[in-house]
Amino acid sequence: MPVFHVRKSEFIAAPVAKVYESVLDFRRWAAWSPWLIAEPGARMSYAEDGRSYTWDGEVTGSGMMEITGGDPPWSIVYRLTFLKPWKSVNQVEFHFSEHDGGTEVLWTMEGKLPFFMFWLKGMMSAWIGSDYRRGLLMLKDLVETGAVPSKLEFLPHQAAGGFRYTGVRSQCPTEGIGPSMQADMQKLMAWVGSSGTQPKGKPFSITHKWDPVKGVADYTLGIPVEEFAAGLPEGFVSGDIPVCEAYVVQHTGAYRHLGNAWASGVMHGRAKKYRTDRHVEAFEIYENDPTVTPEAELVTRVHFPSK
Repeated sequence: MPVFHVRKSEFIAAPVAKVYESVLDFRRWAAWSPWLIAEPGARMSYAEDGRSYTWDGEVTGSGMMEITGGDPPWSIVYRLTFLKPWKSVNQVEFHFSEHDGGTEVLWTMEGKLPFFMFWLKGMMSAWIGSDYRRGLLMLKDLVETGAVPSKLEFLPHQAAGGFRYTGVRSQCPTEGIGPSMQADMQKLMAWVGSSGTQPKGKPFSITHKWDPVKGVADYTLGIPVEEFAAGLPEGFVSGDIPVCEAYVVQHTGAYRHLGNAWASGVMHGRAKKYRTDRHVEAFEIYENDPTVTPEAELVTRVHFPSK
């Protein structure tokens, strides 16, 4: 059977013992799990000591996780058994090491795919690696501050789009999208100020391509406009988002956790909560100003065009 490997790490500014205890008890995972945030209503059943649990959901599938070994407080070894959407058994490990007055957390998985899904090996490593990255970022916030600034709401299908835009189109590594979009926003706002353009709506971005295997993102950061502008600077583009129906995932919290909304929306699509309209690209709208809004109150609506 095709074997895949995942390794992701994160530095957490806390003692090893504190981080270890936050991971050891599965009952504490609901606050930072990159999967349960997509389906908080999944049916969960925990062992009395918190060392194993089962889950069953429409979006997250079903299975069981149980601790099988480790070296407290330096490592934990788990057996992860998937029952749906397909059966498999995987070994998962956490390793904790002292580093710069805090803890370096390494999260790994070795798993197998059904033989007929061999072609998904690279994609599976990338998908799970992305999930691990989101989970570690949430664990970091939880341990360091006591809270995770990332909440999701799954909104009813609604009309969306129907506007022209001017924006900056860029490609960047997926893990560097935050700084890249900040730089593009500065370019966009400088152009707005110098051109005298009056935005006709809130800033947004379109995801043209997100390739987790190659680690490349292609996006446009833009503003709605009344009319297309002539003589745009290099790197600027004009276009329109057509009127469409959309499945909307609303994220409240820090932009660094926006991946939770995107991943959850994709998972809901796979679970047939909506049917993707491949003629319209997905986009996100930023509902408030990050320069004056606390990060825990930032609202972003991610739109998945649907049929």
